[in-house]
Amino acid sequence: MNSKELFQRITGTSWANLPKEIRDLHNTSRASGMASVERGHGFLARCIAFFAGFPENLPNTPVTVDFIKTGNDEIWLRDFGGDRFSSRQLAGQGRYHGLLCERFGPITFAMALECTDQRLTLRMRHWDFFGFPLPMFLCPVSNSYEYVDDGRMHFNVEISHPLAGLIVHYRGWLEREN
Repeated sequence: MNSKELFQRITGTSWANLPKEIRDLHNTSRASGMASVERGHGFLARCIAFFAGFPENLPNTPVTVDFIKTGNDEIWLRDFGGDRFSSRQLAGQGRYHGLLCERFGPITFAMALECTDQRLTLRMRHWDFFGFPLPMFLCPVSNSYEYVDDGRMHFNVEISHPLAGLIVHYRGWLEREN
């Protein structure tokens, strides 16, 4: 399945309310653009960012994202100026039904996809470690959304934690390559 089908399956009829640029980007195999990355400075934030594979601080750098379809899942390979990291995205099942799940190694984050105000917002709902649910008060806080400006899909991903502070904040724009 392609990414449009994955996201559309999760969001249902509200998918059609999103701008065409967002819908089209989720139906491609590669996108590129420009982005900036800011990482947290505290010891705990740096450790979390390192183990997640998040890029270092990068102002205004080229970014590419490869969307690799693997059955019903997708692997997102992100390259921020040579700093690469990946995750696996899939439709939630069981207790995560109706949510988008994103896996970084043994950790899975389950997020609601909200199509409102001409943007796609990802809201954290659950998380687990090797399939064991973890309490939400320990979960990193995410401020993640996509929107359109000047005919381009823009993204904002900000991840922090009450104890660690800012972990990573990357933002920029992407256009489909094919």
